[in-house]
Amino acid sequence: MPTEFPANPNDFTLPPSAIEILRRHAGASSVNVDLSARSHQGLIRDRNEDSYLVLRGFRGLEVLGSSMAESAMPPRFEFSSFGMLVADGMGGMPGGDVASRVAVQTLIALVLNTPDWIMLTGEAENEELLTRLAERYRKVDSALREEGMVDPKLSGLGTTMTVAYSLGADIFLAHVGDSRAYLLRGDGLHRLTKDHTYAQILADLGAIPAQEVVRHQFRHVLTRYLGAPKPVNADVHQMRLHDGDQILLCTDGLTSLVDDPAIAAILRGAQTAAKACEDLVLAALNQGGMDNVTVALARYRFQS
Repeated sequence: MPTEFPANPNDFTLPPSAIEILRRHAGASSVNVDLSARSHQGLIRDRNEDSYLVLRGFRGLEVLGSSMAESAMPPRFEFSSFGMLVADGMGGMPGGDVASRVAVQTLIALVLNTPDWIMLTGEAENEELLTRLAERYRKVDSALREEGMVDPKLSGLGTTMTVAYSLGADIFLAHVGDSRAYLLRGDGLHRLTKDHTYAQILADLGAIPAQEVVRHQFRHVLTRYLGAPKPVNADVHQMRLHDGDQILLCTDGLTSLVDDPAIAAILRGAQTAAKACEDLVLAALNQGGMDNVTVALARYRFQS
């Protein structure tokens, strides 16, 4: 007996799970991100060994024609992700500027070489993203060591690197070294990373007050950096963003000269991410600009 079909094709309804997936994907771009960065070699150094990158990733579908109502098939699906990173080539070591640049280039090459980009989040997806971040850091670390072996002039090159990558209201952070990540939520500034330095170890042991880390004589002695003689692991974690949150990444050229209350005041007072980045760099220069200074900032607004 032949199958009977409804006269009106719009009488067909998608299974609830499929409809939920379509609507979820159609609304995946409901976040606005004001993203900016700035770098300066400072007033003392003869070159800038910092590198930064800000970017947007995207994937989409546009329905050019359909027999279904828009309620059954939204006309457009777009997925956007936002990323930023800062890397500080180690001062006084061979090829600091080369190290930070190679680290950034290698990381992006690894991302581009990944065939299955994860563009929506969930428990399993979040775990996989953190696993990938950690593995990519290990590969960057290995690539830097290999670079030093190929060119004897670059033997011992190294760099810090701090990455923030967001999908919707989820943000993923990875960190090695003493370039920091901060969250400004409301009036409160919260540090999201811990410095990998001997000064920080002393603070963790209670030998010095936490506020002395940025001024201690061992503040620049790194216990972890990319390209070190032995492989290192990155600190990785994930958190949920709120409407109005600001995520700041910065090298120690900022934090060694500008304290947290001053950083928070600048972030609260600037009208745009670009203006905030400009003011942060200027604040470091006004305090002597004794190191390269690099900042990257993302401001998040979520549509209801």
